[in-house]
Amino acid sequence: MIQTDIIIIGAGPTGLFAVFEAGLLKLRCHIIDALPQPGGQLAELYPKKPIFDIPGYPSVGAGELVDNLMEQIKQFEPGFTLAEQAMTIDKQEDGTFIVTTNKGTQVHGKAVAIAGGLGSFEPRKPLIENIASYEEKGVEYFVKNPEQFRDKKIVIAGGGDSALDWSIFLAEVAAEVTLIHRRNEFRGALDSVDKVIELKKQGKINLVTPAEVVGIKGDGHVEAIVVEKEGETFDLATDYFIPLFGLSPKLGPIANWGLEIEKNAIKVDNALDYQTNIEGIYAIGDVNTYPGKLKLILCGFHEATLMCQSVYNKLNPGKKFVLKYTTVSGVDGFDGTRKEAEKAVVKAID
Repeated sequence: MIQTDIIIIGAGPTGLFAVFEAGLLKLRCHIIDALPQPGGQLAELYPKKPIFDIPGYPSVGAGELVDNLMEQIKQFEPGFTLAEQAMTIDKQEDGTFIVTTNKGTQVHGKAVAIAGGLGSFEPRKPLIENIASYEEKGVEYFVKNPEQFRDKKIVIAGGGDSALDWSIFLAEVAAEVTLIHRRNEFRGALDSVDKVIELKKQGKINLVTPAEVVGIKGDGHVEAIVVEKEGETFDLATDYFIPLFGLSPKLGPIANWGLEIEKNAIKVDNALDYQTNIEGIYAIGDVNTYPGKLKLILCGFHEATLMCQSVYNKLNPGKKFVLKYTTVSGVDGFDGTRKEAEKAVVKAID
């Protein structure tokens, strides 16, 4: 049986950053993920997607962010059980936990952090009668490799961040980009909306609103889509149709663990440490919910930090821990006193 301090379920960005924060506190982590590689949705669904709201990065590729997180935690030597799904959590009499995977792997830890993102996920598909026959034949629900669309005509449908971000990015890759949305207003970031409008003015993006894709045509591969706008329909030639309507979350086995669930997410106490209704089990990142919740990577990083502080305090009752800036203490210096930190600051100033 694998022994660790914190069992992290989910190897997405929040789960990976939790390893770093735990490492600063001298806590060991073991990560379980159903996917065959770390990175969660970033690695599996859109490794080339640009991300614009990571502090310190005006823009960073999803895959690059995962690589950087892996490099950051390498020093703490976390364990990984990949391509296995966590099926059960059993709380022991001493308050510790045993997590068992679908392949029988067992991990024994003192706390559990569920960082499973949206759980298992499926793309929300538009209600087009013959869409299934064109899947992977010109209909793509994710953009894993932008070069697939080099010098091609593409149509993107959707009004959220993914549709806006990929329209902006692929405007420099594809021969022609058309963005279709059923409303004139978009749900995504205002800055992204402004960029799309500017690219439209430059002739780099065709913007069709309010409109909806209602059909697909082609002999063995997408050749055109049928667009409905203001009660009229017309054909639009294209090589690819990319509907980006978000993901339909499915919690999977998580739903059977006795946790309090609200709208396909795990309820947590955000006033303190993101703990669930079961003491010792936390939920961080997109998988949790609480008043004012924002499903952003940077919010997951914050939640991971407070979760690790809570676990440290539970495992070390009565031991005073003094949080120090890494600029003062370095990565290895998180087990000292405030006086040592002050000395380091004075020495740095001298």
